[in-house]
Amino acid sequence: MLRRINARGMIAYAHDIVMTALSFAIALYLRIGSDIFLLSPDNLYLGASTLVCTGAVIYWYTGLYRGIWRYASIRDLAALARAVSLTLLIFILVMFLWTRLEDLPRSLPLINWLVLMAMLGGPRLAYRIVRDRRLEFKNMPDGKRRIPVLLVGAGDGADIFIRSLSRFGNSQYRVVGILAEKDRRVGQQIHGVSVIDTLENLPRAISSMSKTDEKPQRLILTTDSFDGALVRRLFDQATELGLTIARMPDVTEFKSGDPDKIEIRPIDVEDLLGRPQANLDREAMASLIKGRKVLVTGAGGSIGSELARQISAFEPAVITLLENSEYALYTIDMEVSVNHPALDRQPVITDVRDALRLEQVFSQFKPELVFHAAALKHVPLVEENCCEGVATNVFGTINVADACVRHGVMTMVQISTDKAINPTNVMGASKRIAEQYCQALDIANHGDTLTNFVTVRFGNVLGSTGSVVPLFQKQLEKGGPLTVTDVEMTRYFMTIREAVELILLASSKSRPGSNEDGKIFVLDMGEPVKILDLAQQMIRLAGFEPDVDIPITITGLRPGEKLFEEVFHAGENHIQTQSESIFLAAPRVTAMDEIRHMLGKLQAGCKAGDENTVRTLLAEMVPEATVPKPITKPVPQTVHKP
Repeated sequence: MLRRINARGMIAYAHDIVMTALSFAIALYLRIGSDIFLLSPDNLYLGASTLVCTGAVIYWYTGLYRGIWRYASIRDLAALARAVSLTLLIFILVMFLWTRLEDLPRSLPLINWLVLMAMLGGPRLAYRIVRDRRLEFKNMPDGKRRIPVLLVGAGDGADIFIRSLSRFGNSQYRVVGILAEKDRRVGQQIHGVSVIDTLENLPRAISSMSKTDEKPQRLILTTDSFDGALVRRLFDQATELGLTIARMPDVTEFKSGDPDKIEIRPIDVEDLLGRPQANLDREAMASLIKGRKVLVTGAGGSIGSELARQISAFEPAVITLLENSEYALYTIDMEVSVNHPALDRQPVITDVRDALRLEQVFSQFKPELVFHAAALKHVPLVEENCCEGVATNVFGTINVADACVRHGVMTMVQISTDKAINPTNVMGASKRIAEQYCQALDIANHGDTLTNFVTVRFGNVLGSTGSVVPLFQKQLEKGGPLTVTDVEMTRYFMTIREAVELILLASSKSRPGSNEDGKIFVLDMGEPVKILDLAQQMIRLAGFEPDVDIPITITGLRPGEKLFEEVFHAGENHIQTQSESIFLAAPRVTAMDEIRHMLGKLQAGCKAGDENTVRTLLAEMVPEATVPKPITKPVPQTVHKP
């Protein structure tokens, strides 16, 4: 099979053929000296032509010219050695069959191997050295001073970054040092740049470098494996030391063009709050979804839309997008249609509170997997609209779950929240009742029910509608102030992408009839973040000084709001699963008969708009809940002017 190579590859191919012919003559001269001229010209021609023809075929078919000389590496050198070795082995075999090697010294092949390796590998190495020459001067060609930078992380990222600078003479940066994660790297070098200290000793390293003209002006994170807590600490230290901080892009963020020219970017909120990417069993996720009919409720919301994106990438047979907001449904439907034009999509406008319409949808599309993300989740709004929140979060979930049972859905995944733990608001209590209902159905799975119910619980996701990060961003755009309800308030955070990946992973690992029945999958949210610290860091990220350029206002807790969120109830036993990012919790299980009895009263209270009754019933059904009394709003007074 012919391999396609470009013009430069053809030049390299011609070079190698010429060098192969010359190597035979040089090796022979090195072996027998001036006696070479006593040999028969026919034998010389035969040996050289045989070696050249053999090499021409081997070089072509071993793919030597798919590589780029500029990026020649040890792997390329090994490939070259294999090609040269194979060429000489075949050459010896052919010459033995043809001439019995009577006119050639026995040591010639070994000498020829060394000479040929030098003649083929030497020019490649020289070319790379010329192109990768280190630019040690401190100023750019236009006279501007290069920005001294300190790399954080003494690994592959640092290697890539330094090599990138050496290949592009117009780079605005020069690396003055590297900080390592481990002590054993200190004192070593990467491409001539010293590892001067560890991450824990950043202030000491900067103090030492300040005594010379090598003081850095910027920190550059060279890996995405740093967790949010470490990035926040480095960010705070850099601010105190008068440094800016940036990071190299992830591999998936590299722009088109030269793949080796890296553009750093400022760190953002996700860098401050995110965690290292966990190793995920994507094969298990694909086996759950590929070729199956999938339905996503709340498909236009933050979690629902990301579910739709990731599920679509796993090639389901059909994906039904169910949403009650026309615009939100239009947006995600268009996105899926552009990214996966061959995928069968079914956009459906309806509300999960409409049991009759849900029955029609399930009958028509016959889903095998249902991801239930539809919910009312904004705590203050649900607190003010108690009956609406319960109608959606409780009875909407019941409608979906019951439809799954009736239509033999293989798996229903219920998206829950950490606010369901010791809830202090209507939203949290309503989500806990939804958990209870799905738990009871999951335990009933041992009977005639075929559906496997999976409940996944996690905390705040970055960028979701109504969350604190978008609120802070909008307040920053207006010049402040940023509003924080309490100086001690903390929250768990996770990126939407990570949350959905773990939802899919938990779903793929759940098996009906196992000891997981009735249990809840809890995503590892890492360490909680202080909201006041987050506000200050976001102000600094925007280039301002907290409480100097942008004020921060403490507004006080809103009704139903917690100071601290919890992932597990005190009475819940939790165990680690096979995935380091997922736990199993075993909360109190309520019998289905008891739940249905209370749900009848709760539904009657919702229909009557009786908030007092609804809140009382929520507290009875979730004993650990402390649901506030109804919010009383002042009645506007009409002022009569005399």
